[in-house]
Amino acid sequence: MSSDRETAKAEFLARHGFGDARRQPLSGDASTRAYERLHRGGESFIFMDQPPALESVVCPPGASEAERVALGYNAAARLAAGSVAAFVATAAYLRERGLSAPRILAADVEAGLAVLEDLGDGLYATLIAQGQDERPLYEAAVDLQAALHAETPPDVLTAEGGVEWPLLTYDTLALKVATDTFLEWWPKFSGIAPFSPEAVAEWDALWAPVWVRGEAGAEVFTHRDFHAQNLLWLPEREGVARVGLLDFQDALRAHPAWDLTHLLQDARRDVSPELEGAMLDRYLAARPGVERQAFLADYRALAASNAARILGRVFARQALLGRRQYESFMPRTWGYLERNLRDPALAGLKAWFDRYVPREARR
Repeated sequence: MSSDRETAKAEFLARHGFGDARRQPLSGDASTRAYERLHRGGESFIFMDQPPALESVVCPPGASEAERVALGYNAAARLAAGSVAAFVATAAYLRERGLSAPRILAADVEAGLAVLEDLGDGLYATLIAQGQDERPLYEAAVDLQAALHAETPPDVLTAEGGVEWPLLTYDTLALKVATDTFLEWWPKFSGIAPFSPEAVAEWDALWAPVWVRGEAGAEVFTHRDFHAQNLLWLPEREGVARVGLLDFQDALRAHPAWDLTHLLQDARRDVSPELEGAMLDRYLAARPGVERQAFLADYRALAASNAARILGRVFARQALLGRRQYESFMPRTWGYLERNLRDPALAGLKAWFDRYVPREARR
C-alpha cells in the first residue's frame, strides 16, 4: 500500500475520532476492498478501504448498451466497483426497513473510506461448519427475502449527507456479459479449445430467452451476492433483523429469484436439494401472489446462468490469477449447473454443454 493512501486513512480516522484506535487487518476476498477491525476502548468497529482508482467506471444512469460496453465490465454488468457511496446509500435503505445492515459511523465517499458498525463474526458459513442447525438460519434469510420483495424499491437510494446511488435494473445486457465470461475464461482454465463462432452463436441464441425473462421480472431490491459468507446470525435481535447483511453495494432491481439462487445454490458450501426445495416452498408460501411454476422455471434458468458466470468470471479467472483455492468450489458449482439443466425447458443448453464442454473439462 502506498504511503499516500496510508496517510489518507490515518487522517480520516483521526478526523472522525478513531485516530487512537488499534487497527487489526482482516482477511480479504476477491475484491479490491480491504477491511480492518478498529478497537477503541471496549468497542470495535469495521474500517472499509476501497481505493477508487482500482476499479473501472460504473454504469451512468441512462447510458446506452454501446456506451456501457465501451466503459468496461463494471458498467456493462452494472457493478458498483466497490463504491462507498453505493454501500452507504444501500445500507440506509436496508436499515430504514428494520434490517441489519451496518450503521455508518463515518464516511468519505470520494476517498473510498468508511467506518461501520461491527456486526461480529457469526457468519452463516462459519456457524454451520461449527455444527449449528442450518435450517433456522436459512428460514430467517428466506423470510428476509420475502419481506424485501413485498415492496417496490425506489429508483434512487439515498442516505444522510446527500449521498445518492441509482438502483439500476439487472437487465439483459448485464446478465449476458456476466454469463458470457464462461466463454472467455473456461477454455483458458480447463485447456479446451476456444469456442468456435458457431458455438458462441448457438450459446447466444439459447441463453437469450433466459436473460429476457430475467429483465422482464426485475421488480424487487436484490442484494446480488446473498449467500452464507455474506450473512451474519444475530440471535439477540428479532425476526428478520437476526440476519446481518454484508457486501450489498452491488444491489440492483432484479428478478426475485436472483438472491435465492445465490442462497440456495451456494457455490462455497453444499446446500442439499431437500433444503433448497423446502426454502423455495417457504418463500412461495409467503408470497401467494407469485405463480409457482413460472417462478421455479425462472429460478432454474437464472441459477444456471449464475453458475456459468461463477465458473467463468469468479472461479476460473481467479484461479488463473493465482488464487487456486477457488478450484475447490468448481465441482459443486458444476453440480448445481447440471442439476438446473435437467429442467426439460433447458434441454438445448444441456445439449450445448454436452457438445462443447467434455466431462473431463468440468472440474
